[in-house]
Amino acid sequence: MMLTGALLCCLLFAFQLQGVAQAKDTSAHKKARWSAEGRADKMSDKLYRELNLTHDQDEQIYAINEDIIRRRDAIKADKNLPSKDRMQQLKALNEERCQRFKTVLSPTQYKKWNDWEMKKREHLEAKLDKKKERKMAKQTP
Repeated sequence: MMLTGALLCCLLFAFQLQGVAQAKDTSAHKKARWSAEGRADKMSDKLYRELNLTHDQDEQIYAINEDIIRRRDAIKADKNLPSKDRMQQLKALNEERCQRFKTVLSPTQYKKWNDWEMKKREHLEAKLDKKKERKMAKQTP
């Protein structure tokens, strides 16, 4: 009876480990499968819904997003680029996106998009601050 219980526990544990391994493999696969076109499509679709874009605006926003994403990926992939230069180039790309969006979106749409971007940035900064605080708390004895 005791042996059967122990065997059952071992089997359940093995299935649990297999499930965790598959979940990690699946999440890595999801990150790898998003191409520049897929990410641009996802971003453009979200903007289409949120900003009530016209079909023409949607096509232009998609083209801008795809171009910026491809160039951002190239910058991130360049391991010879110093960190400071990488950050400056990424910031310049973001500013370029803003300028290009201004030419496509109406002033009302641009303001709504810009407010949305600022909220995302604030959320990210708050998240990074919490991470820093936790890291500092772990380091202090």
